[in-house]
Amino acid sequence: MTDTPPIKGEFAGRRITIMGLGLFGGGAAAADYFARQGAEVTVTDLKNARTLARSIEPLTHHPNISFVFGEHREEDFTRADVLIVNPAVPKTSRYLALAREAGVVMDTETNFFVSRCSAPIAGVTGSNGKTTTTSLVAAMLERGRRRVWLGGNIGQPLIGHLDEITPGDLVVMELSSFQLDDMHRIRKSPSVSVVTNLTPNHLDRHGTMAEYAEAKKAIIRYQSPSDIAVLNFDDPAVRAWEADCAGDVCFFSLCGEVERGAFLAGDDLILRMGGADCRICGRSDIRIPGEINVANVLAASVAAAACGAAVEEIAQGVDGFRGVEHRLEKFSEANGVSYYNDSIATTAESAIAALNAVPQPIVLIAGGYDKKIPLAEFASAIVDRCEVVVLVGQTADALRAEIEKRRIGPKPSIVMVGADFDTAVRDAVDARQTGGSVLLSPGTASYDMFDNFEARGRAFKELVRKYAS
Repeated sequence: MTDTPPIKGEFAGRRITIMGLGLFGGGAAAADYFARQGAEVTVTDLKNARTLARSIEPLTHHPNISFVFGEHREEDFTRADVLIVNPAVPKTSRYLALAREAGVVMDTETNFFVSRCSAPIAGVTGSNGKTTTTSLVAAMLERGRRRVWLGGNIGQPLIGHLDEITPGDLVVMELSSFQLDDMHRIRKSPSVSVVTNLTPNHLDRHGTMAEYAEAKKAIIRYQSPSDIAVLNFDDPAVRAWEADCAGDVCFFSLCGEVERGAFLAGDDLILRMGGADCRICGRSDIRIPGEINVANVLAASVAAAACGAAVEEIAQGVDGFRGVEHRLEKFSEANGVSYYNDSIATTAESAIAALNAVPQPIVLIAGGYDKKIPLAEFASAIVDRCEVVVLVGQTADALRAEIEKRRIGPKPSIVMVGADFDTAVRDAVDARQTGGSVLLSPGTASYDMFDNFEARGRAFKELVRKYAS
């Protein structure tokens, strides 16, 4: 951020409060942007400065940024001209109510960017696969001549580049349910929108599956007739969203042909846009494992084509794509055992997809923060696919109970380690001496033991290298 020059802007001299600096860069990018505009910026976060050190460091050169950590002060919310709210902040926060009562303008970093971005935006959401699909879309579009910006819930926050992005560029954004829930307020959707799938997630925040789906629906709700929605034909809930789409609808499918979009025909991935069928690649050309990634490639291909990519550029993007860290990432192999980091798997469905993708016999590390999502199907997949399961975190007891309801015979062996992640990894490595896979695919969030899934994935890789050697 320090390399970005000062800018003259509409917020010079105004009081801006950033609620939630966070660990992923969005709060820091917003603070930097408004500080460069000459605003008086207050950053406030309930976490302490030590925890947030990585986010604080890029901002320390700004004399017009003040920090409040470990607490929130009422005056920072009632006296601000603008309040930028982290999407993770609960809507029930009393500080939001105070700001609302004081007439403070409230926004989010994502809404602020989307409202002012001059380039067309391709947005991707879904319960599973959205990060890989977003990354694939960007990889395909980068083979063309237009400049591509990747951000949102992945990669760099884009707010700091608003003045660099031009109408001739392309923006590709991963959008979470939290971000989309806020986007209902600005009534704006991406010009190309992708929905990978819809399964229960974040019910601790949204309350019900219907409310979670309604939050997600902002990605297509406000499209214009000239926009394009890319929907998963194989997911009945997503397929039904066609009725709510104002623009053109394209589908992708693993199960059969679609009238417009992309589908799997035998081992060939076929793109059908504009009446012609074009082969994208073969299943064996995809370098990331699992059926879910075949679906992700199909979804990304349609989105890239909708943004103007040629089929040759799409195929080149697939060929050069090696996956994303923490997403079914094969990072080590020792004594014939493959080690996979799938820390991003915070839902049962994504963990089941991982279990179906890696070679057996499998030792699985599962469990974590309780998001109030059903675990029965995950337990069934564990019984079907695993030799050993090491259970950790808040959901360990509930997962064990579901597994024991379904287990016939001694397998899978169940190892309970509480909140001791170090022991979990050591036990998993010891349990699989030769052949097969050791897989971290928790099926739940990380917040009971880690700041985020990335920290969990990094810890797993470090511990594997320690114990497997």
